[in-house]
Amino acid sequence: MTATALTVAGSDPSGGAGIQADLKTFGALGVYGTAVLTALTAQSTRGVTGIHPVPAAFVGEQLRTLLDDVEVHATKTGMLGTADVVREVAGVLAGRRAGPVVCDPVMVATSGDRLIDDAAVEAVRDELLPVSDLITPNVPEAAVLLGTAPATDADDLPDQARALLDLGPRAVLLKGGHLGGAESIDVLATRDGVTVTRRPRVQTTATHGTGCTLSSALAALAARGGGSDWPAVLERARDYLQATLLGGRALRIGHGAGPVHHFAEVWPA
Repeated sequence: MTATALTVAGSDPSGGAGIQADLKTFGALGVYGTAVLTALTAQSTRGVTGIHPVPAAFVGEQLRTLLDDVEVHATKTGMLGTADVVREVAGVLAGRRAGPVVCDPVMVATSGDRLIDDAAVEAVRDELLPVSDLITPNVPEAAVLLGTAPATDADDLPDQARALLDLGPRAVLLKGGHLGGAESIDVLATRDGVTVTRRPRVQTTATHGTGCTLSSALAALAARGGGSDWPAVLERARDYLQATLLGGRALRIGHGAGPVHHFAEVWPA
């Protein structure tokens, strides 16, 4: 059977983030991609200038229509935008089998633009996290979800990851990229314990869509592997992200924070 993954997220016309990044990642990792659109954005490598949300009822209709027909082996959620959409998506996923759910609680774009309102944050915390198998917040998003100050040191990450685990997801990947430094440090927390992973930081301005790319890689690899051995899946996903960051330096797309190269392992820029 063909491994199939689903992304529930917003659109990015520049192709570096959102639905476009997710589908590219699925394809690059040998997984058939399906998609449910939650919002249109006016967006480029320079930032977001507008968001046009899809009505929650129609997001739900997209999901139910797809899942009535297609067997999905893993699901990734990205920018959901409004509280109504979050509740609709969480409600459908709670009642339908769609494989392991990887939740990227998208709140702020790499450019710094806010992508989600306060009511939606509350809905993510209360309704989406408990139906998620893995959540992938960055440092600012973790702080918003926990109602605390952002971590300023890598030593703060394990405690925050454990606190996020208490909100209901089965696993937490707290991404430490915002902390800077020579290494990129991520913390994976599961019911079995906490694992700290370190990789050399790639020096590049082509970082548009890194969070979308990592979370969709995790979903794709879970779909291919038929399960959620997150420590093993994370290492392969980070290998893939590292290659996209290195390849993105040669793409030269746009005039802002350029995109990573999702097909760096397939064709050179």
